[in-house]
Amino acid sequence: MVTNEIYTMVNTILDINSETFTLVVIPILIFLARLIDVTFGTMRIIMISRGRKYIAPILAFCEIMIWLFAISQVVQHLTNITYYLAYGCGYATGTFIGILIEEKIAIGKVIIRIITKKDATELIEHLRNTGYGVTIFEGQGATGSVKLIYMTIERADVDDIVEIIKKFNPKAFFSVEEIRLAKEGTFPLKKSHHWSFDLRLNTHK
Repeated sequence: MVTNEIYTMVNTILDINSETFTLVVIPILIFLARLIDVTFGTMRIIMISRGRKYIAPILAFCEIMIWLFAISQVVQHLTNITYYLAYGCGYATGTFIGILIEEKIAIGKVIIRIITKKDATELIEHLRNTGYGVTIFEGQGATGSVKLIYMTIERADVDDIVEIIKKFNPKAFFSVEEIRLAKEGTFPLKKSHHWSFDLRLNTHK
């Protein structure tokens, strides 16, 4: 009896002419389609900004194919407000998820600029012993002499570097800037890249 009821319910849901299919299944599909295609779109833009010219076209193809499905369903039911809501919610959620994925993957390199009045000898030695390339300048700030430390690192290492700065020079000013291309730098040796459970590249373990 239970099996027959489940079978009947599934058939009702999958019946394209049923009210359940129109009001529930299609909006869910539109939401998921927009979520996925906007996630791909966000990743595509990020890949273009990072100079990943081979990955971006693949993401663009997947993005537009999924988008065509979503927009076709909305156009066919222009008077159904539920479809518009599903479309908009999928777009917003996809943008958010795309950004989260990019942050976890941490693709590319960045420049870190550190400005400190405190003696930075221990900080510099620790960074160099860890394998990072460090360039140092003497400067003049608003309240006296300062040291300027420049580094080019992998984005996946930013959190580690920030922790090191806080440990040795907690009051140091630092900024992080995206760069598209960097060559001939000094970077610490890494183990083979692999995915962890939280989707982050464990390049610093």
